[in-house]
Amino acid sequence: MPVASVRPDYAALQKTPVSEDPFPHIVVPDFIRPDDLTALHGSLPQITSGGSFPPDALTLSPLVKDLIAQMEGPELRDLIADKFGLDLHDAPVMLTMRGRTREKDGRIHRDSTAKRVTVLLYLNLPDAAFQRQEGCLRLLRGPDDVENYAAEISPTRGTLVVFPNCETSWHGHRRYVGPRYTIQLNYMETGSKARSELRRHKLSALAKRLPFAA
Repeated sequence: MPVASVRPDYAALQKTPVSEDPFPHIVVPDFIRPDDLTALHGSLPQITSGGSFPPDALTLSPLVKDLIAQMEGPELRDLIADKFGLDLHDAPVMLTMRGRTREKDGRIHRDSTAKRVTVLLYLNLPDAAFQRQEGCLRLLRGPDDVENYAAEISPTRGTLVVFPNCETSWHGHRRYVGPRYTIQLNYMETGSKARSELRRHKLSALAKRLPFAA
């Protein structure tokens, strides 16, 4: 019987402690349960180019739309706020999808200071490249060496990764070229820089209505 909707494992998120090494973060494998992940993966939009796409730039299945609505909703927000001791009740939300990683992607970086919290949800099935540690997210101890990592997360198993943006939140991954589906959700600041980024996000939704999104 087809899966009608996805119910993320909020209880697992609630039970998972915050790790402090190399910076505060949470990793929740199977946040999307295996059966739901299989159904979701089969209904993902075809994305054949790199970059981030706002949901409005893509034609999404009802299952993916339902998941996005939940990720933008209050239950996830409240759990994350409680975990990290943050007040996120008025934080604007910015959500994008990626479907393909390019050679230039994965370079060591910190997220924009306009982003208070980064949430990554990986929707990929097991792959030989990921088993070779290609394209696996690394939480790094500094900005200079992708091999100097404290945690490595395979972009599979419906894994959820959450971390507040801070001066030490360096992350990246080894070179990987190929399909790699990720939903990225950010709780934003409310200043002018964040407003500017949100405006660009809305304009991007119009500009990125490409043929493959149909």
